[in-house]
Order: sequence, then structure tokens, then C-alpha cells
Amino acid sequence: MPVSSSPAWAACQVAKMLELPVTMSGRRPMVTARFGDRDARFILDSGAFYSTLSRASAAEHGLNVKPLHPSFRLKGVGGDTSASSAVAQNFSLGGITLPKIEFIVGGSDTGTTGLLGQNILGLADVEYDLPHGMVRLMKVTDCGKTNLAYWAGVKPITVLKLERQSSGSFKPHTVAVVQINGQSVKALFDTGAEASILSLSAAKRLGVTADTAGVVEVGVGRGVGRKTVRTWLAPFDSIDIGGEAIRKPRINIADVSFGNFDMLIGADFFLTHRIFVSNATRAMYVTYEGGPLFGVSPKGARTAGGEAIDLTDKAGAPADAEGFSRRGAVFASNNKLSEAIANFDRAIALAPSVSRYYQQRAAARLGSRQILPALADLDRAMEIAPRDADARLMRAGLRLGGGDEKGAKADLEVADSALSPSSAMRLTLAGMWSQMHTPAAALTNYDAWLQSHPEDARRPNALNGRCWARAQLGRELDQALSDCNAALKLAPGSAAYLDSRALVRLRRGEFEAALRDYDDALKSNPRNAWSLYARSVAAARAGKAAQAAADKSAALALDPHVSAEARRIGLD
Repeated sequence: MPVSSSPAWAACQVAKMLELPVTMSGRRPMVTARFGDRDARFILDSGAFYSTLSRASAAEHGLNVKPLHPSFRLKGVGGDTSASSAVAQNFSLGGITLPKIEFIVGGSDTGTTGLLGQNILGLADVEYDLPHGMVRLMKVTDCGKTNLAYWAGVKPITVLKLERQSSGSFKPHTVAVVQINGQSVKALFDTGAEASILSLSAAKRLGVTADTAGVVEVGVGRGVGRKTVRTWLAPFDSIDIGGEAIRKPRINIADVSFGNFDMLIGADFFLTHRIFVSNATRAMYVTYEGGPLFGVSPKGARTAGGEAIDLTDKAGAPADAEGFSRRGAVFASNNKLSEAIANFDRAIALAPSVSRYYQQRAAARLGSRQILPALADLDRAMEIAPRDADARLMRAGLRLGGGDEKGAKADLEVADSALSPSSAMRLTLAGMWSQMHTPAAALTNYDAWLQSHPEDARRPNALNGRCWARAQLGRELDQALSDCNAALKLAPGSAAYLDSRALVRLRRGEFEAALRDYDDALKSNPRNAWSLYARSVAAARAGKAAQAAADKSAALALDPHVSAEARRIGLD
């Protein structure tokens, strides 16, 4: 495709080497690869210097894992973790076999096979067209410094100079300097980050802290390591990305170090822009394609000269079911659920035997609180693919929420039999078995998950879950206590973890220690009926009749059914 009709650039040619369809899953761009004849779903992650697999995924696909030097550590939002490597001999992507592709193995499980990083994305120039569900590896010939945004037409084009980084076997990141509040900020353009995020230290340099007026805490995040990090949403005066200026943006900040970078510019930016990254000339060409960014939804985009920009999507309707599926997923990721459902309708009409489209529509309908239509979609999905564990778990959750425990149990049993021992979904399955008051099945799945995920950020939850399952069963109480202690070491003061340990100590006859744990748990959650009732049992066995009576009365006032739960596990 010639880029320009100008005589100066008549020789410039841009050709597609590899086209990768991308389907958004929430704010995660997903691509399908294959190990031999087995599909594998990867997060497309331009922020990953190398493609990675969790240890569980490497085991699931039969790869031979070899340790790297102990000094080599994977680093990310959740800290760092040990790493190994594996070489896939039969890996294919976009229908093309890539012989002897190396993966770094380690870190937290992403819930997918792994991350597709710069050792693949950096093989050539790359075009990120997430608004249209596509990423392309491009071959550029005789273009010099030509503007490579060949699709732009009359749209304004932003050009950012990318930092040159050291050469070597590890491919470079996509890094440029942007301006926030008029000051320079080094940003990594990272499709693997679900939202753009600024480090707390960089925000402080710009005059914004967690205590600044208008800053609100939004929760915790996690990455490749074991840790979780606190995150806030903060107002700023402006952000300028290569001349594209946004006033009064709201940007996530987190108590985390990004190493050599101040900021990750994430999927929210990529979903609203079309981007050509020239790894050869270290330049990035960007057009704004419309949509909300940094908490701002412009009603009419304008050039620096004040002229209106036509943001009409000229791409036209997709040509096939997969195209409608991808477009629907983009709408869903931007919370435009009615538009998403309409596109999934078209995908299903064109390919009614593909179960994934029904599952996508079910998720969008759930977001719109259309519970019964969502259930009907999941029913149809499982008629087509009865052993789809993901769909089974989704329907089990709906059935459980609707009081259909028998139906939920049937779905969980199928999912349990379908999942590989090392599957990331075993953690979800374990939690659902626990909700179903089936601690033995929960224990089996927590065991399997913990064995396959030695350095995952979700280990505290899994350790607590296994502790709680053993406590309910009244067996292996030494191991249960060890699990709860390990969980509390990773997340000190967690009311849920203290409550679990209290039950273990109660089972062990350590009544005073149990009372202390229940006291500490109730400081954080004083209206927890279960903790109050269980403390009443501990108090009674410790000979504190008055406290036992008061706690029992308070618990039953909050939840008259709590005594039945105690009887179910043989506590009352």
C-alpha cells in the first residue's frame, strides 16, 4: 500500500507481514495462538519485553522449563518474581508457524495462557488498530521519515519520538515522553495495562498525592509479582501526548515503581487511537478515533487551530461473524452494551453454531441486567460446547445467585472434570465449591491451584480458602493453621483471614486464641453474624457464659439462619 502520492515518497511501501485479530475481553486485548493443534489465548501486551507464560500454562502445554540465572527476575506492577524459560517448537500465530519461539516462564497467572510481548511484536513495525479489533506486523520499505499513518486522510496525526534503548536479544519497549501539568513524564505504551496509570512518586513530583483534594481511592491492582498495590483516581490540569492535549483529565495513580518509566499508557488509550509504531525509526504515528479517555468524553474533537475533526468511522460494517464479534467486544469494553449486543446478534445470525458468540452476548446482557436472556445464551452455548468450563462457571454463578443449587452443582462438576489440573480457573472453581458448602471439593481445587501457582498475587486468597475448607471439615488442622498464618503474613489484619484462623483454633481447642482472632476480625467488621456466632461458641467453651449469650443474641438478630450454618459444620 503506497503511503503517499508525493513524488518524494513514491517509493515508500508498507506491507502486511502478519495480521492478528484481537478480541477485547473487558479491557484486555486477546489474540488466539496455537501450540500444535491446541488453541491458546494470549493477552497482547506491548509492555512485556518478552512473551511470558505462567508455570501452570507451561505445564499445561507440555513445555520443557529450564531455570534462568537467579539474578534474572521478572518485574511488574506486583513486584518481582523468579523466572525460567521454555522454547515452543510448534507455536503458530495468525496461521503462521514461528519455529523455536522462546517464552519467559514465571509470575502471576493472568487467567489466560500468557502474554504476547515484544520478542514477537518487535520483530517488525507494528500497527495497533484496537478500535477495529486488529493488530498488524508491517514491513516498511524505502520510507525514510515518511508519515506512516496511511489511514489518516484528513485527520490530524500526532507523531511521537520513541526512545532508543539498548540493543540485544530482548526487544525494546515503546517509550515516549508526554507532558502532564506541563512537566515531562516518561511513558511506556502498554496494551497489557487495562487502564493508564501514573506512579505515585511521579504524581508527587507533579504536585498530586493521595491526600490531594479530589483524589479518591479505587482499590488495589496486581501484576506479575506476589504483591497488590493501592490505586487512586486523581485530577490533573492537563495531559499532552505529542500535541494531543486533554484538559482536566483524571488519571489513575498507584503506589508502585515502573523502573525506568513514570507511567503506563494503557488499553484505554489504544482503544481510542490507531497507532503505527516504527521500531526501525523509533517513531510513533497516532490518530484519535473517538471515545472517552482519562475520564473525559469530548463531544467534538478539534485541531489545535480550532477546526472540527470528523471522527466518523469509515471502516464500514464487518464482513463476517468474527468481525462483528470483535466490534461488539470493543463496544463492550467501552461499556456501550446495547451496541455490543447488537453486534453479537449479527455474529450469531451469521454463525449460529459458534458457542463463544453466545457467551459474549451473555456477558453483555449481564452487564445490562438482562439475567434471563443471559441464561438462555449460556444454555445455548453449552448445547454447542457442553464441556466449556468458562461458560459452565458463568452459568453456575448465575444459578447459584438464583437459588438453583442443584443446577449450579451440575455445572461445577462438569467444569471440574474439564479443567486441567494446573488451570488458572481452578481458583474460581474452588471459591464456588466453597459457596456451595462443599469444602472437600473446594479443598481439592485449592490444592491443585496452589501447587501450580507458587508465586501468584492471589496466593493469600487461595491459602485462606484452603485453611477455611480444612477448618470446616475439622481435619488437617496443623496444615490449616499454617495456611492461615501464611495468608495473614501476606495480608496482615484481614478480617476474613482472621475469622478463618479463629475457626481453626476453635477446632483445636485453643479457645482463648480463637477469641483473640474473632475479636480482631470483628474490629474491622463488627456486624459479621458468622464471626459473632462462632465467637459465642468459643466463649461458651472458654467458660464465658455471659459473653457467649450476648454474642449469640447479636448474631441471630443480624441473621436468624446463622445457627444452621454452624450446625452444618458440626460446630453447634
